[in-house]
Amino acid sequence: MFHYTVETVMSMNEAALKLERQLQEDKFGVLWQFDVKEKLQEKGLDFTDDFLIFEVCNPKEAKEVLSQNKLMGYFLPCKMVLYTDENKTKIGMPKPTEFVKLLNDETLEQKAQEIEQRLISCMDRTVS
Repeated sequence: MFHYTVETVMSMNEAALKLERQLQEDKFGVLWQFDVKEKLQEKGLDFTDDFLIFEVCNPKEAKEVLSQNKLMGYFLPCKMVLYTDENKTKIGMPKPTEFVKLLNDETLEQKAQEIEQRLISCMDRTVS
């Protein structure tokens, strides 16, 4: 699968706050939080589903991978989403390892695997 997704009975706001704390513990920051529902409603579109997009980055890791291959910038920052589905909050992300495969660089694939595992750990700790 191209993504990793977990679910919880926490509210979207609770899950978002807890995820942000978990990310900070692992030296990732949320650069930007995009509230899709709010933006679509602001544009006059009827969208009632809660849906947040986080742009997540660890500056040290970003510098390292960009120094190795500037094409990595196409995949940065990492994206995480939170949304409600069937009365549960889901937290997911596209796997960095799936994107990096396109570059055919074993060193970057290893780095993507490390980053992916850290992000998965943050998500898992959020819902546990």
